[in-house]
Amino acid sequence: MNRLADERVTYMKSESHQLQPYGAYYAPEGFKEDGFLTRVGRGTPGGEYLRRFWHPVAFVQELTDLPLRVRILGEDLVLFRDGGGRIGLLKLHCSHRGASLEFGVIGQRGIRCFYHGWSYDVDGTILETPAGAPLNNAGKICHGAYPVHVFHNLVFTYMGPLDKKPPFPMFDVYDYPHIKIEPAPERTGVMDCNWLQIQENGIDPAHTAFLHVLVSGTQRGFSDEMGILPQMQFERNEAGTHFMASRRNGDNVWVRIVDTIMPNVALVAADDQQARTGGLAQGPFTIIWAVPIDDYNTKRLYLLLNDERAPLKPHQRIRAFGQANDRSYAERQRHPGDYDAMSSQGPINIHAYENLSSSDIGVRLFRDCLREGIEAVQSGKDPVGIFRDPDHRIRTRTQNAVLSAPPAPTPREDAELLNRIAREVAEGNYRRTLPPV
Repeated sequence: MNRLADERVTYMKSESHQLQPYGAYYAPEGFKEDGFLTRVGRGTPGGEYLRRFWHPVAFVQELTDLPLRVRILGEDLVLFRDGGGRIGLLKLHCSHRGASLEFGVIGQRGIRCFYHGWSYDVDGTILETPAGAPLNNAGKICHGAYPVHVFHNLVFTYMGPLDKKPPFPMFDVYDYPHIKIEPAPERTGVMDCNWLQIQENGIDPAHTAFLHVLVSGTQRGFSDEMGILPQMQFERNEAGTHFMASRRNGDNVWVRIVDTIMPNVALVAADDQQARTGGLAQGPFTIIWAVPIDDYNTKRLYLLLNDERAPLKPHQRIRAFGQANDRSYAERQRHPGDYDAMSSQGPINIHAYENLSSSDIGVRLFRDCLREGIEAVQSGKDPVGIFRDPDHRIRTRTQNAVLSAPPAPTPREDAELLNRIAREVAEGNYRRTLPPV
């Protein structure tokens, strides 16, 4: 039996299927997901790490006279706004006998369980137990509750240890002149896969050329120029990583930079850029949070950054093409979108089966940052992306910039030129010196 087990290990490690045609029989099987990075429940390495950050839960517009049941990081909760305008996020099941507070009654102060009338304040303090005082720990019980913070009608929560709670993070783009921050519930959607593969999709500038232009034709919200394969560079920064994708279009160079803020935030520049005219600079048009519902489902929530000098276009206000399972299977096969790319990797992508290439340097870099952040939390330190100064503004680099720069004499020299221009754009903040379209 041990000999057979040893043979199985040898078989598992074999890569001979990659060296010969029709070698699927020899392909390894049985690998597991990297749970250190992907699992989000309380007590897991990744779950404890994620609980050190603020996460959006819902939009204020979703809060009515009825409680809102939500699930985040594998926990079932109830969100409500009481008659005094205060917002509470409580554990779903009543502390009395476990009835769900999604059926509770919102009062002028707090929420009351429908079953026996126990009443809870937004911080979990028990206000009333009209059916009788608790038999144990009388007067000492608090119902589970999490702190919330509202930013531009988006409700955020912090679900970690209270003594580790950081200030609410602020990005420099929030202070840009001419920018109006707008909630975007119309863009929000749920993906039936792990949060990590969703976040990694935004770190991959190569996929935009193929998925959104070259394979299925130019999709809504994208420009033909997106089909030009870019020169790609990936770097760490104070809050996470960013990529620089440089595209040659005649005598112009289009530099597109996207930030990935740890752990699950992305600032995105427009995808429909026309790169035929130089002298352009645009900042990000949206900020996206990929919030784990649980290990196998993820909710994406958006804020829009509307520059009054170049107002948002109608397609930027609605859910982007291919971001949900909202088309027929045949249509998705003919014109797949991001949803199909991410969800088809499986509920949790198993990294051991991957064969990463040079276009995946950003993915590897992000996974390294994530692993280091988890290890930092395990050792009692703040991970990258946590800033204790409440006045700190997290620097971002996301932008489109189209610059006039004739091609260099050789392809190699031109590639070096594109890379140099991209770095100058990233560090020189062209978006502040050039007018937007």
